[in-house]
Amino acid sequence: MSAEPTRVTVPVTVIGGYLGAGKTTLVNHLLRTADGLRLAVLVNDFGALPIDRDLIVGSDGDTLEISGGCICCSYGSDLMEALLELPRRRPGIDRVLIETSGVALPGMVASAVGLLQGYALDGVVVLADAETVRRQAADAYLGDTITRQLAAADLVILNRCDLVGDAARDETVRWIEGQAPNGRVVPAERSRVPAELVLGLRGGAGERASNVLRTPGGVAVSVLYESLELTLDRAVDVEQMVRALTASDSGVLRAKGSLRDREGRLVILQIVGRRAEITDAPAGATPGTLVAIGLKGRLDRAAIDRGLGLAVI
Repeated sequence: MSAEPTRVTVPVTVIGGYLGAGKTTLVNHLLRTADGLRLAVLVNDFGALPIDRDLIVGSDGDTLEISGGCICCSYGSDLMEALLELPRRRPGIDRVLIETSGVALPGMVASAVGLLQGYALDGVVVLADAETVRRQAADAYLGDTITRQLAAADLVILNRCDLVGDAARDETVRWIEGQAPNGRVVPAERSRVPAELVLGLRGGAGERASNVLRTPGGVAVSVLYESLELTLDRAVDVEQMVRALTASDSGVLRAKGSLRDREGRLVILQIVGRRAEITDAPAGATPGTLVAIGLKGRLDRAAIDRGLGLAVI
């Protein structure tokens, strides 16, 4: 009797935000920096041709062939059907990106994804326009949509920060932090953030998910971000480590590492914003390394070291 094939769970990242916030620009950026990942991008329609033309190598009906083994599919009004059809149409996809419409609620899309076998929600990313998001949120017609989009976010990318002053940017960051209780806010220009901040937010399943956050030498860090690598060769108090890395003075936006807990169990620790997830490490994982990404100049190594010093057993 032949063994049943291994069932692969594909991580899904939902990308939301109001009209014109920069969602498509982010998708194009991720396709350019996918580092060999085979991405499937699902969008409402191709009306505005969301994918940069120089990335397209062919088209077939509602599917665009993208360089690097990626594809872009239009799902129209039936996203669930498109996801169910995807493994048949394109086996071997590493990750799925869903770009929602500007007026959609990404939290509802994320909930629907969680009902499908073969997929695992890997995070909700919401883009906001630094110039207009607060004005939109105060609008009698738009406000509910804007605030509900932000509330669902694991990560908020505050885009177009080059169009506002530093004081206005920082004030808007503080305001968004009050709207997104489970997410952190990162400033950006032209939707350019390291792919490591966007993919793997909840430690999504899949064969390559554990490789999303790489060591500093492999992190595509822009001028706005920096990273550090910590070596932890002893057992640690994982809960204390979580408190250290999520503290407001740490400056950590995203962290991932494999380590031994109090019981000697090898686990994977994932942190994004204020959210932390601890799971059993996959076979072959090597303990003792943690990588963190933060804003340049705000990633406080001394504060992190103090907190982690309390965690080491």
